[in-house]
Amino acid sequence: MKISRGLRNNNPLNIRRNKTAWQGLAAEQKDSAFFSFTAPCWGYRAAFITLMNYKKLHGLDSIAAWVARWAPPIENDTTAYVRFVSRQTGLAPDEKIDCHDKEVMCRIVSAMSQMENGVPAKAADVEKGWELASMHS
Repeated sequence: MKISRGLRNNNPLNIRRNKTAWQGLAAEQKDSAFFSFTAPCWGYRAAFITLMNYKKLHGLDSIAAWVARWAPPIENDTTAYVRFVSRQTGLAPDEKIDCHDKEVMCRIVSAMSQMENGVPAKAADVEKGWELASMHS
């Protein structure tokens, strides 16, 4: 079975490369479009921080709002993505999310990871990413 790009890069939510100097980045960035991390937990950490920043900087606080920014319709089936994450988490697409609720945030990021990679996320990696992100805020 072929490993998805996100899992190969330890970047389960496929965060695009930019000027952010994330903790846990691999010394060599072999993918020209997406970050590579040293372990999946660092990719999850970056995802949690990005979603928290969507709330803090842009006022986005729902699955529908986050996914519309994360996976814009110009390159994704955003509607299907929102539907998938909503169904996987049991949360309504427009339900207001508390970014500091570990259980809810881990469910959301796990569902996003599954959407991005086609396989369920490993809970231990997601939770470690949450713990690393919590030290950041």
